[in-house]
Amino acid sequence: MRNVVHIPESLLGVHEVLSAGLARVEACFDQQVQSEHAPVRELVSHVGRYRGKMLRPTLCLLAGLATGESLTDDHITLAAVCEMVHMATLVHDDVLDEAEVRRGGRTINSLRGNEAAVMLGDYLIASAFHLCAKVQNQWYALEVARVSMALCSGELVQLANRDNLELDRTTYFDILDSKTAILIGAACELGACASGAHEDQRRALRTFGRELGIAFQIQDDLLDLLGDEHVVGKSVGRDLDLGKPTLPLIEHRDAATPEQRAAFRRLGAAAARGEPEARAELRACLRRGPGIDRARAEARRRAASARLGLGVLPERPARTYLEHLADAAVNRDH
Repeated sequence: MRNVVHIPESLLGVHEVLSAGLARVEACFDQQVQSEHAPVRELVSHVGRYRGKMLRPTLCLLAGLATGESLTDDHITLAAVCEMVHMATLVHDDVLDEAEVRRGGRTINSLRGNEAAVMLGDYLIASAFHLCAKVQNQWYALEVARVSMALCSGELVQLANRDNLELDRTTYFDILDSKTAILIGAACELGACASGAHEDQRRALRTFGRELGIAFQIQDDLLDLLGDEHVVGKSVGRDLDLGKPTLPLIEHRDAATPEQRAAFRRLGAAAARGEPEARAELRACLRRGPGIDRARAEARRRAASARLGLGVLPERPARTYLEHLADAAVNRDH
């Protein structure tokens, strides 16, 4: 995960293999989305700047190295597919969130409007399916399709719960699993499958990815509330502005007394009506309340759970690298 995890000397060898693999993933991605039409090329070139941590392809390749001897063309293709699906969700998310900044630059929707952004996201997801179809085993395409459906389902459930201050933890984690964790888990399993991993190893890596994905998203919740836009590299404060119940909010509410909860509901209702003062007070309330520490503890618990599940894998540098990524996911500022 670029610029996030510190690489100890013992992992430099696998890091070099990973870096070379990621360069191949980028080349595969660029070749797949190229177009003869200048407007498409321009948009694709701009969205290429969204590449940052490359988390999903990194996990796909590391899972392959943790369960196999080397990276194959299938590993590279599947890693590129995962990144393409992810990029499509970023472009569409920016439309839904009315975001203006991504990776420190302007979003597609802020530059070219929602129509172009929606169509570009569609182009990326179609490109992902076309690329995935080149892998001989049909299971990969079926899995990517299943995951893509879950991503959309998670977004729809989240949309249905905007401004719902009573959202329970179970539904919150169901949304997280569908809209974030499932793709990260799939990236891990796809990489393991391409290495011919046993079922228990595939299952362990899928679970690792999903737990890591939940931890990663909780950290994103915290950064949206506490982060600096110039450091985070994207618009912050949008979750509250758009009425998205996040874990810090849920934990804050659940820790409140009945009287505090009633006042919190009134404040949330005013914020949902778009009152700027109420939104500012709600943000300040969450920043000084117990929800921050409770959410951070949950993220760390999930990261620890992710690491624990890797015990079924052989002791290899790639496995150790995965463990480092789990720690990095919850100790980042961007």
